[in-house]
This record gives sequence, C-alpha cells and structure tokens, in this order.
Amino acid sequence: MRLLILGAGGVGSAAARIAARRGFPTRVVVADYDVARADAAVAAVADERFAAARLDASDQAAIEELLAAERIDAVLGATDPRFTMPIFRAALARNVHYLDMAMSLSQPHPTDPYRSTGVKLGDEQFALADDWAASGRLAVVGMGVEPGLADVFARYAADHLFETITEAGVRDGADLTVSGPEGAFVPTFSIWTTIEECLNPPVIYERDRGWFTTEPFSEPEVFEFPEGIGPVECVNVEHEEVLLIPRWVDVDRVTFKYGLGAEFIEVLRTLHKLGLDRTEKVRLPNGTEVSPRDVVAACLPDPATLGDRMTGKTCAGLWVRGTGKDGQPRSTYLYHVVDNAWSMREYGTQAVVWQTAVNPIVALELIAEGVWTGSGVLGPEALAPDPFLELLAGDYGSPWGMEDR
Repeated sequence: MRLLILGAGGVGSAAARIAARRGFPTRVVVADYDVARADAAVAAVADERFAAARLDASDQAAIEELLAAERIDAVLGATDPRFTMPIFRAALARNVHYLDMAMSLSQPHPTDPYRSTGVKLGDEQFALADDWAASGRLAVVGMGVEPGLADVFARYAADHLFETITEAGVRDGADLTVSGPEGAFVPTFSIWTTIEECLNPPVIYERDRGWFTTEPFSEPEVFEFPEGIGPVECVNVEHEEVLLIPRWVDVDRVTFKYGLGAEFIEVLRTLHKLGLDRTEKVRLPNGTEVSPRDVVAACLPDPATLGDRMTGKTCAGLWVRGTGKDGQPRSTYLYHVVDNAWSMREYGTQAVVWQTAVNPIVALELIAEGVWTGSGVLGPEALAPDPFLELLAGDYGSPWGMEDR
C-alpha cells in the first residue's frame, strides 16, 4: 500500500512511527504545510520507504496532484478538522481510500442550539456517500480512538455481548499530569480541537427523538475508570460516535461524556466568555487579522512535545447497557488504556497522541490485506470488529479490556 499521511504534527508523526514497524506500507509520504515538521517525522523513523513533502491541506488541487504523482492508494487525514473536507474530496476525486480521525465540522442550530441540531458532524461527508459508493473505494470516517476504537467496541458489543442495547455511552478519562510551572494550564491534546468539541452543543441520540442537543458540560456523572485511574467526573461533549453508532448499531440511546476536570471546564468557559474560542478572524489595530482560537493555540505548548513531562494513563472506552445474549440485564465497559511511560519508552510519543494514532494504522493494514473491504462512507462500526481487536492486541501489542459493572 502506498500511503499519504497528511499532517505531521503529533498524531501524524506518531502514525508514521507506528506504520514504520509494519510491513504493509510500500511507500509512505508524510506531508505538512510546515515541511520541517514532515522532515522531522521522516527522520525519526529512518526508513527508506518514507519521504517528506510540503502540502497545504486546505488546497484540494494540490492534494490531488500529490496523490497522483505518488500513485497513492490511501490517504490518512491527521490534520485538525478544518481541513477534513479538502482531503476527503481530493481522495474521492483521485479514487483512493480515505481515513480520518475527525469528521467534517458541525454548525449549531441558528435559533435553538441547545435543543436542536444544525449541521451535524460528518453531514458534509455523508452528503457524498453515493459518490463514494460508486467509486468502489472506502472512506472510513472517525477512525481514531474516539471516534474510532470506541465505535469498534460498539459493533463488538452488538455482535457478541448484547441482544438489545439500551445505551451505548462513550466514557473517556485519564489521570495524566504534566509537570511545569505552578499554576500553568497545559492541555494534553490539541486545544483547537478541544475547544471545538467541548464548547459546541453536545449531541445525544435517542431512538424516539433522533439526534438532539443539550448545553455544554451537562449531565455530570462520576465514572470509575479501570487500571488504577479511578473516579473522574465526566460531562456531555459533542463527539462523532453519537453521530456514527446509530447508523449501524441497533441502540436506544448514545452519549459521549469526557472527563475534563473542573479546572479545564472553567478555562473553556472563560475563553468562551472572552470570545477567544472564535475561529472568525478579528482585525488588530495594526491591520493584522488573526483568529482568536489560533492565538490561544499558539500561546500554549504543543501537546505532542509534553510526553517527557507527563505521567499517568489515559482510558478510552464504551459503557454498554442492555440485555445480554443470555436474556439477562447486562452492563459492560469495553476499554483501552495506554500508560504514558510505556508509549514514551516504546515509541517516544505521549499516550493520548499514540492511542489516537495506532487505530487508523491498524485499519489501514486491514484494508491493505483485504480484510476490511467495501465502498462508501462508513464508520468503524460498519466493519468487522474481531480482526481489528485481534490485530490491535496481538501484533500491535496494545491489549484492550472488558469488565462487567
């Protein structure tokens, strides 16, 4: 498989490191607007199959040119979701497989944002589903960890564990800490993306209502995470799983709750009050135009560089409740934990970034080997979960867990 990884930041660089240990890629081009980042990602793997390129992810024509010049078979979008659609359209135009870890952006309902959906996550991509089906190529959307692995868990639970599912609830938490100046605010994942998903109206799915929204940080609950992480307060957050799981899994309710912590929530609320979460550019007195959110992101450290200052574990998982295959009530949490000490030792990559990056590489290997087949715009839950989970835990050495509650 000839692969393009578009975006050489933390997740893209980690994906390159993971792919370099696998035999299925015959050629990997790592591309970024900042070619120095692409060069660094390629230098880190020291593998003759890898090459760097400069590419603007907002320029669909330029993406198409590189796909054609390199005879690419599959493209992995590892950029922030602002650039999802140019990459998605370019892959369709050049008839190559496509994967992303963040779907096309939503737009809140113009008059009733905390009850009704506007443009939902992924709507722009699913609008092209017929074209992708006709192309004979796969567009696997939301194929990171969350979304991604959590969606694989939903399919596995429906196939093997549950006769009926009352609720599939993604629960994400960690006990990660970052050493640094006292009182400093240091997020462990992209602040640009975190602002997007945490301050937008969270989406909930219910069978009788379909998709609807609520207020940010609503319905707080304390969830007990496994492997020593312990209790973390989780709140509703907008996320792709809620838009994906009901399309392929028979379920009464789908939610996504994230363990942000009180300090993080307060910072996000303050940014919103000050208008610093906005993506629209503002004009400075000297005439320069800047996006407030881009300024916030530029003022904070790159989370991908914090691995040697981080300690603890991160957990992504799906809490499923309903009726088991034996006809009895069942409540099961399927999860994946990564210890930052392990990911730094094995890959030189911090835990949150590594956990996000490994899943699309597993998916690409399944596509390359003809295990995952088909065409169209598909979520991970539309494809067979067993080979994915076996490969993740086996050859990739990253086991997943399951516990009844």
